[in-house]
Amino acid sequence: MRKRKETGGEKLEEKRLTRGAGILLAITSLPSSYGIGTLGDAAFQFVDLLVDLKQRYWQILPLGPTGYGDSPYQPFSTFAGNPYLIDLDDLVAQELLREEEIRSFRWGTDENDIDYAMIYENRYQVLQMAYKRFTPTDEYRHFTEKNKRWLDEYATYMALKHHFGDREWQSWETPFKDREPQAIEECQETLKTEILFYKFCQYEFFRQWELLKNYAHSRGILLIGDVPFYIGADSADVWAHRDYFLLKEDGMPDGVAGTPPDLFSEEGQKWGSPIYHWKHMEEDGFSWWEQRIAQQAAMFDVIRLDHFNAIVKFYIVSGEAENGKNGKWSKGPGKKLTDVIQKASGETQIIVEDMGTKYSLPGVKKLLNKTGWPGIKILMFAFEEDTANEHLPHNYVSSNLVVYAGTHDNDTIVGYFRDKTDYELAYLYEYLNIRYKEEIPDALIRAAYASIADVAIIQMQDLLKLGNEARMNAPSTVGSNWRWRLGRDHLSEERRAWIRTLATVYRR
Repeated sequence: MRKRKETGGEKLEEKRLTRGAGILLAITSLPSSYGIGTLGDAAFQFVDLLVDLKQRYWQILPLGPTGYGDSPYQPFSTFAGNPYLIDLDDLVAQELLREEEIRSFRWGTDENDIDYAMIYENRYQVLQMAYKRFTPTDEYRHFTEKNKRWLDEYATYMALKHHFGDREWQSWETPFKDREPQAIEECQETLKTEILFYKFCQYEFFRQWELLKNYAHSRGILLIGDVPFYIGADSADVWAHRDYFLLKEDGMPDGVAGTPPDLFSEEGQKWGSPIYHWKHMEEDGFSWWEQRIAQQAAMFDVIRLDHFNAIVKFYIVSGEAENGKNGKWSKGPGKKLTDVIQKASGETQIIVEDMGTKYSLPGVKKLLNKTGWPGIKILMFAFEEDTANEHLPHNYVSSNLVVYAGTHDNDTIVGYFRDKTDYELAYLYEYLNIRYKEEIPDALIRAAYASIADVAIIQMQDLLKLGNEARMNAPSTVGSNWRWRLGRDHLSEERRAWIRTLATVYRR
């Protein structure tokens, strides 16, 4: 739905989201027999669950291939899909694998946790077996031709990465690091089989994704994707487009992205991603951004644009710094980039993640208003200051926003409030009309549903009332993030009925 809005005499056009509720759950968190969630039966069953709960939206995390640290926000490619998510049972149905072959590998012993080291060791071996039995079809050839630009870069990068012992591209032999034409031409011949393997993986990923997307649409569920603002330094994009990034001569980042101390981290964050060379990007019309947004728009009904603040003003941290405390601010591309994003997204709607700093960033709200895109509010942060806190529902000045109880970057509701005293929680108790800590999760969920926000999104962990053992990500840490899985836990019928009732009562 589109709506015209008056602001200071300027008419702005909003691309409004249909009022509704949704659940935040990563594909990797779905249950499966093979160590990690996939695009298989469990994903289709989760769509059915959303329908049963009278939900309208499924928000997922980025789908790119992950590397060191396993973060979907540091992918090897902004265009490629994660081969880990390819459903192996589907490959059995295509007679590319046999069940006994899959079961001959170990996939982990804890159904509530992802053993990424084991997945890394075994997943590609199984996919290689499937590839050797694969016969290219017209559909495959059409896919490779349609996606030739990014697919050739990604497949060549991955084949070379494997050839060089999975080291980062900055440490490869110079001709390959610098993409000298003769070296690339030679490797495309000598590593032809490996390159074709990675293309096969992308074909299977996107084929399965289309099946899931079409099923979700057939059941009335809209998919919310997530576009990371930055890209990993060790990625096909940085390797193939060095002019788009601020890099040293050796290809290493000349300063990295992060944030100062904020609501997510008291010491700030150092992400390690290279900073964009905005001048060079602007010179060719932000074509890389245009292409990535267009691809995401074709995949999803709604795009969540991560770290919107950096479009106005971004934060640079020294590569040697331990945290994000002592970085510096620099001006972003502003409306020049949002205009490109707006055009490239077409009819796909956009949500803006405009959270993340205690510091005032002049121009963020102004630019957000110009785009007409909805920002977000997080109820978990609503009770930390005073009654004027912008995350409190009574302070929402527009329904053109998305409200979360919490996100993948912070504690679960249970974990966040567990150690707070009754004195600290006095205002929350009064506001939510409750008396005990155990009542907080459901009270926050009800407050989100009851708000004027067009969309209310709740993490699956919070619907299950799980503690921080189910936390998805602790920013600026490595080792235990992105591992949580739903396992075989299910919502009780009583819990389902409660969620359905909320969706009905509050016209979600």
